[in-house]
Amino acid sequence: MSQNGAGVDLETSLGYLLKEASSALRAAMEEVLRPLGMSVTHYSCLELLAQRPGLSNSELARGAFVTRQSMNVLLQALERDGYVTRPAKAPVGKVLPTRLTPSGRRSLDAATAAVRAVEVRMLAGMTETEQAGAFRILQSMIRSLNDGDGSA
Repeated sequence: MSQNGAGVDLETSLGYLLKEASSALRAAMEEVLRPLGMSVTHYSCLELLAQRPGLSNSELARGAFVTRQSMNVLLQALERDGYVTRPAKAPVGKVLPTRLTPSGRRSLDAATAAVRAVEVRMLAGMTETEQAGAFRILQSMIRSLNDGDGSA
């Protein structure tokens, strides 16, 4: 409980626990991705492109939870290193659709295996039923926060 009795009790706050779990997951992912020369954002970008080829900088930024500016810097590095390609000129409007190269796909395959191992470790203490329940609960929380008007 907070010292003055007001505020959030961190011992029982579900939001705080979710943030702690998120931080622990990110740290574990960073640990397995670092030897592959990647960060979580780098991996997220490649994974998004594998599943949705041609995404724009803005779409990738939203999907990886970073700013457009940060994503643009990452995309420039990924393009320079041969992991992605973007056209020199936008085929339509201002959007430069990004695609994985074969080198980017190989890099992603190694990273995906490492990240999958982290997720298996994270869920090791849960039954399949508990995992499915946690998935549904988290989806419900996300929907409530995204769709809610903020009134209680």
